[in-house]
Amino acid sequence: MQVKTQRDEMENYLTDASNLPGGFSDKLYIPETRTEIADILKEANAQKIPVTVSGARTGTVGGAIPFGGCIVSLEKFNRIKEINDKFAVVESGVILTDLQKAVEAKKLFYPPDPTEWSCQIGGTVATNASGARSFKYGATRKFVRRIELVLPNGDFLNLKRGEVFSKDGFIEITAENGNVTKAKLPTYDLPNVRKNAAGYFSAAMTDAIDLFVGSEGTLGVITEIELGLSKKPAGFLSGIIFFKVEKDLLNFVDEARRISFETRKLNAESLANANRQTAVAPTIDAALLEYFDENSLKFIKEKFPETPENMGGAIFFEQETDAETEDELFEQWNDLLEKHHAEIDASWFTTSESDLIKMREFRHALPVSVNEKVVKNKQRKIGTDMAVPDECFASFLRFYKQKLNESNLDYVIFGHIGDNHLHANILPKNEAEAVTAKHLYGRFIAQAIMLGGTVSAEHGIGKLKSKYLYVQHGERYLNEMAELKRAFDPHGILGRGNMFDAKFL
Repeated sequence: MQVKTQRDEMENYLTDASNLPGGFSDKLYIPETRTEIADILKEANAQKIPVTVSGARTGTVGGAIPFGGCIVSLEKFNRIKEINDKFAVVESGVILTDLQKAVEAKKLFYPPDPTEWSCQIGGTVATNASGARSFKYGATRKFVRRIELVLPNGDFLNLKRGEVFSKDGFIEITAENGNVTKAKLPTYDLPNVRKNAAGYFSAAMTDAIDLFVGSEGTLGVITEIELGLSKKPAGFLSGIIFFKVEKDLLNFVDEARRISFETRKLNAESLANANRQTAVAPTIDAALLEYFDENSLKFIKEKFPETPENMGGAIFFEQETDAETEDELFEQWNDLLEKHHAEIDASWFTTSESDLIKMREFRHALPVSVNEKVVKNKQRKIGTDMAVPDECFASFLRFYKQKLNESNLDYVIFGHIGDNHLHANILPKNEAEAVTAKHLYGRFIAQAIMLGGTVSAEHGIGKLKSKYLYVQHGERYLNEMAELKRAFDPHGILGRGNMFDAKFL
């Protein structure tokens, strides 16, 4: 195990993608075994020293930035231990891109698709990361079959999905040494949205694993994960579709989403009926539906000059296909696009893997261009991460655009429209605009909560959004979350400042 105490040796571990300033630490540990992690935590627990878990530091909410205490980096936990037809076993420090390449080499498929592929798997579990494909496949939580982790007192947990559930609002978890932790679950209802990364998971029958998925490094240190895999789809039909009129785009999304949900329901019913193996005819079932507003297309055009001009927005879609269904599905998508007045001749379609890679580069070019713009302005972008219920989405998008246009600030809106989850990125050019942008962000938070949405759909709470989690849940439920944390971490050493202020502990 490496131990570092000099500031220059720790410099890279004091920041993450949030650019939250002021991080500092007394000591950096780079352990190689879970026993070493346990020893670190035992000592820190005994002395009540804060511990910040450090992964790839790609998070945007400051969760990996320490403010005192020590850092535990998981970079040496980087082994892919097993891949078979059903699952992969990986250590928490494995990079997502490396796992995806190893899985695809065996013609298998791991669906979670966060925008930042350089993240570590442990980080994706700790934040319940999602991304474009969550429209069909869901977030990381759905694929976590087993986790190993170390509690703040040094106890080891090995949790398998389906083995331990909550009962009457409490859950009891037994460590490998026989020690039992009993915790009371928060009593709040989760927001009625498809994606939520705001606070601890809680439901009538909570699986023990789900307490730790999305817990942002505040309950234990994850060391190993077993992730569910499936067979790699034979192919994808993909398209980037341009619309001149945004109303046509939104109507197209509504119908594509409705048909996709109906298709999944029929497929599920067919699989559930063991006595009637009736094949379901191929029909629209989008794996992802991604949105780009008019301003986004102008930004992207700098890197993709072939982007058509004077468009009101665009949608990037994908659907799984094979040789037998490809033509039929293309016709169905084409009919739907014609119905909603898409600019088909200006749009791009592909079934080839090389062209699909280029389309995904188009999608990823936008956040890169946005970051370049704010750096040039010597400012930080203000980016939203809210999601709202289905029936509220259209009004929320109108609210976004109305307030942003009134502000005269530069902005782009893009993201996961299939999940009613868009990122409005505000790009201030000076300090005065930065202040205005922060006020606007607060208005958007209030509106999302009023509509029954979440303040964080996929990026988590970290340190930057703890005050917004308070606004969403209120003092009562923050205290309930703190009570849950104290059951596993009585001295509040892990991830101090993440999700809620230390005063609640």
